[in-house]
Amino acid sequence: MRLVKPTLKFKKSFQTGLREFLKIDKRDEGDSTKVEEYIKKSKCYEKGINLPRGIVPASTFWLVDRGVFIGRVSIRHKLNKKLRAFGGHIGYAIRPSKRDKGYGSKILGLALKEARKLKLKKVMVTCDDDNIASQKIIEKNGGKLRQKKKWGGKLVRFYWISLKF
Repeated sequence: MRLVKPTLKFKKSFQTGLREFLKIDKRDEGDSTKVEEYIKKSKCYEKGINLPRGIVPASTFWLVDRGVFIGRVSIRHKLNKKLRAFGGHIGYAIRPSKRDKGYGSKILGLALKEARKLKLKKVMVTCDDDNIASQKIIEKNGGKLRQKKKWGGKLVRFYWISLKF
């Protein structure tokens, strides 16, 4: 099990995972339908090239286990005002058929290693207050709850994770 940069090597598995996401939420992962464009965009975002207004540089990785796409994680290199209000440094998603198998904790743990490589000293991770699974994943990886606040009609938890070097 490892993190890899988005690659055509796992295109078919990624597309299968994407269809799972789209069955649950038509908006979630929807910009990823053209894998070649998604990969190109991911590379640009990592380098800070052609970023839309309000978007910060971010590194995207896929969690792959035995050649199968399990989920994706984005690590934002810095926070802007919007990300401080919601989203934080790290956002991750595990494809529905692979949930409740420990992959969420694994992807966040591996993402924290990548965040250290970016010289981040601490990272913010958020989740909905009613998402018990994400709460457990974040806390297992050292997350300390700092606040809860309403965002888009939902109560959201804001965690900070200190990164040790």
